[in-house]
Formats: sequence, structure tokens, C-alpha cells
Amino acid sequence: NSPLPQKKFHVLVGVTGSVAALKLPLLITELLKIPGLEVKVVTTERAKHFYNAQEIPVTLYGDEDEWQLWKGRSDPVLHIELRRWADLMVVAPLDANTLAKVANGICDNLLTCVIRAWDLSKPLLFCPAMNTAMWEHPITARQVEQLKGFGYTEIPCVVKKLVCGDEGQ
Repeated sequence: NSPLPQKKFHVLVGVTGSVAALKLPLLITELLKIPGLEVKVVTTERAKHFYNAQEIPVTLYGDEDEWQLWKGRSDPVLHIELRRWADLMVVAPLDANTLAKVANGICDNLLTCVIRAWDLSKPLLFCPAMNTAMWEHPITARQVEQLKGFGYTEIPCVVKKLVCGDEGQ
């Protein structure tokens, strides 16, 4: 008698147009080392600038996929299908633009639609990543608090040398 197969734990990774998106291949590689995890990625168009899609060994969804899937009334809606599939969502990195969109309920791409439709009984982790000057703008703290108010969990910034050469969060 073989044991019943364990249900995989589904992690949906959202990636936005911060330069930190260049670490997406490393993040996915590390996640896939965890036994029992299944991973899918939702990318914004701007995020695609920072990584090579060929280096992502899991299903990668972008805005065009939302529109290709749906042809008529009874067809599945991708952002709802992804919401149902995922047990946990992590948005890493969360750029300033997408932070502002999510905090204000704007859902104009696949990623922001998934987040807007997110099942609040499931964890959503977000990892803000932006230039220190953007991070220190007063609106950023308000928007981060807004997301925490929705029940999302912030993974705090680290202090390091930034791609632009500045040192900071």
C-alpha cells in the first residue's frame, strides 16, 4: 500500500518592474528546493525588462494571457483561476507603482487583478523594493500601511548598495 500523494502547496509569485526583479530566477530556484511546493509566476510588463523568461522554469503569466484565455461568457477568467489555485501569494519585488495601484484598488493588469480578487483568508506577502528616495516619500508609508490594513504581510526592505549606486533601503 503506497501512501496517498500529498497535495502540493501552491505559491503564486507576483513580480513587478523594480530592478530587484532581476532576482526572480534565483527566487524561483530557491522556492523549488522546498518539497511539495508548486510555483507559478504572474509578471507585469515592466518586470519583463529585468529577467530572462527562459530562466524561469515554471509557468509564467502576463497580461496577454488574461485576454487569450477568455473568448466568451463561459470561459475561465485567468485572474480568478489563479486566485483559486494559490494557497499563498508573494509579490517580490513590489515596485512603487504597483504599491500605489494596489493601495488604491486600481486593477489594470493581470497581477493587480489577482491581488484585487485575492481571498483574504489566504496569506499575501509583499516585498517593497524601490529607490531609497521613493521609499522615504511620505506616501509610501501610508500605502504600505494600507496593504497591511487589508491583512497582507510586509517583508521589510533591507539596507544595501542599490543598483543606482546609492546606499539605502
